[in-house]
Amino acid sequence: MSQTPNTAGAQAKKGELRQSMSHLKQAFVSVAVFSFFINILMLVPPIFMLQMFDRVLSSGSIPTLVMLLVVAIGLLIVMGLLDWSRNRVLVRAGTRLDALLDKRLFDATFFRALRSPDSGSTQPLKDMVTLRQFMTGQGVFAFFDAPWTPIFILIIFLFHPLLGVLTLIGAIILFAMAYANEVITREPLGAANSEYIKESDYASSNLRNAEVLEAMGMTGRLRQRWQKMHQSVLSLQAIASDRSANLTAASKSLRMILQVGILATGAYLAVQNIITPGVMIAASIIMARALAPIDQAMHAWRGFIGARGAWDRLNKVLESTPAPSEHMKLPTPQGNVTVENIVVVPPGMRTPSLRGVKLDLKPGQALGVIGPSAAGKSSLARALVGVWPTYAGEVRIDGADIHNWDREQLGPHIGYLPQDIELFAGTIAENIARFGEVDSDKVVEAARKTGLHEMILRLPQGYDTAIGIQGGALSAGQRQRVGLARAVYGNPRFIVLDEPNSNLDEAGEQALTHTIQQLREEGCTVVIIAHRPSVLSAVDQILVLKDGQPAALGPRQEVLGRFTRPSGLSGPGGSNPASQS
Repeated sequence: MSQTPNTAGAQAKKGELRQSMSHLKQAFVSVAVFSFFINILMLVPPIFMLQMFDRVLSSGSIPTLVMLLVVAIGLLIVMGLLDWSRNRVLVRAGTRLDALLDKRLFDATFFRALRSPDSGSTQPLKDMVTLRQFMTGQGVFAFFDAPWTPIFILIIFLFHPLLGVLTLIGAIILFAMAYANEVITREPLGAANSEYIKESDYASSNLRNAEVLEAMGMTGRLRQRWQKMHQSVLSLQAIASDRSANLTAASKSLRMILQVGILATGAYLAVQNIITPGVMIAASIIMARALAPIDQAMHAWRGFIGARGAWDRLNKVLESTPAPSEHMKLPTPQGNVTVENIVVVPPGMRTPSLRGVKLDLKPGQALGVIGPSAAGKSSLARALVGVWPTYAGEVRIDGADIHNWDREQLGPHIGYLPQDIELFAGTIAENIARFGEVDSDKVVEAARKTGLHEMILRLPQGYDTAIGIQGGALSAGQRQRVGLARAVYGNPRFIVLDEPNSNLDEAGEQALTHTIQQLREEGCTVVIIAHRPSVLSAVDQILVLKDGQPAALGPRQEVLGRFTRPSGLSGPGGSNPASQS
């Protein structure tokens, strides 16, 4: 997944999240129009009450009451339909935003995990859910209804200035309390959200290693660590909730006091024959509506804080992980691999794990890579398939830098078996076929090539046997052989196998050696990171790495003759470089 700095800079300036939101402009305009008519129709109840007190009760006219009732019910039904429509528009706007960003966000999350293992979290996907849920919740309506607060207060002023002043003072105090609520809860809520993300990632990491924790009695100690993190989250949330609850309770009491106050003031004015009883009731209803957006905002404030935090995190993810640039499709690779003096620095590290490696491999050649632990073997494997970028130098496939290939085009022509075998939830056939369209002939061919076909047939459902995310239905050796079949599926031109025999028995190693020989005969370029020397019989060249640098490179017999004793079991200093991973 290669990046172009100019493209990245342009996208960062525009802001992908804001760009996506701009596509929802029409939806927000529609919601604003619906809100306009909904708030106008909110005047129906107070006007109905005004007419009831000042016209119906004074005249005793039942036909007038019936007419007012029919008109009011009709208008309120229309208001309900508009409110229903407004909700549906926002729900679809949230879905549309998700659809605009889901692929980009998944790729960005994947790329961050690839380049920085510590960032391998699904939090950006959760943040998208948080943002969408806020958009489709009731709290967002406060932003559309808030502009009507001054209009409703103005209407109350038209009833009588004293009623308007009382409402205005109440609105100002409530707004100040809402703002104070945001100020005093911003820091603890933000910290609580950050701690919650860490806690969630920590728990997920532990669950992935549940077998080790249980077997070695580590569950209790790690649970204690999780509990400390969890208590920190609860403590911060409690601080924010306590502060918010104090202001929420105060605002609730204030609204009730205002309601009583405006009724008392209206009653006084009515007794003085300055206004009618209908005006008193209408003013009370309109005041409640004028203050409703502020009340909604206070109740939805936690959701707003969460959505704002999600927005900020999503912006950072998208800006720090620009969309990959498109590459022109190149001719189908033939398997010519050139490594030009590469330097590899693991993600998140500053010290190179590999430097000074030069290789020139032709189709049909097989290279074995050996060396002690931490020699840089796996770093080389990751650099060869383009998983890790090179700090200096280049890896070229048929003359083109591996990062300049279109990944979707190059992927089917590359096979990769990492040290840690990861299979995915699905059937064995789907895993072998790399979750593309399952070509039965190619799946069986890959299984036969790796000596896996007979083993699969003995499973209860054969190739349709379902396995879990960790390949739970299979043994470690079986998972490794399925991973090997996946690597050779579709006859790729370049295959990198990182310790492919680490979990194999003698029969499995013989099948692996046969597979490598067959791949070479088919013109495939193969690189094998050796775990045990037995698999080296299938290679024609060997690269010895030591301390991240090449110690030797040449024909197999020549290199093994230099680095092993006659017994073939020990090397310089009593250590066989092929036997250490």
